[in-house]
Amino acid sequence: MIKLRCKKLFRSNSKVASTNAAAAAAAAASGGDAKLGGEIKWELRPGGMLVQKRECVENDEESIINLTVSTVSQWHDISIRATSSFGELKMILAIVTGLEPKEQRLLYKGKEREDYEYLHMVGVKDKDKVLLFEDPAIKERKLLNLAATSGRVQVIGGSTYHTICV
Repeated sequence: MIKLRCKKLFRSNSKVASTNAAAAAAAAASGGDAKLGGEIKWELRPGGMLVQKRECVENDEESIINLTVSTVSQWHDISIRATSSFGELKMILAIVTGLEPKEQRLLYKGKEREDYEYLHMVGVKDKDKVLLFEDPAIKERKLLNLAATSGRVQVIGGSTYHTICV
């Protein structure tokens, strides 16, 4: 069996550094946190791992963010939880704008976001701006149906024919 010795790579001449390190080591050995001077609380996770317990500092007021949702012609201020998804944001916007959630396209930081993506995971923060566009394919389909019902355009087999009156 071979024993390995630990070598110090750096030598400190500072008395302040050594006293701070000694105080931190003593606090850690006694089971306290060197920074807070308090006691560390532990929890056992379902997998059997022992970890330091997280302290929830978030209040309900802190987890709600205000977003500015901008459409082509108007903007809306929306308050929503930071842990919500873009699909939930679309449902709120459906009430405000009148567009169905499947007709909406949301862009944040230049990228279209999917319904299953969460706001806080993407990086949405308080007072950020989200762009709302109507899906162009659905918009075109609506215009074709509107024109077909008014009689100006005939839809035959998926292609469009315009009637010309001379």
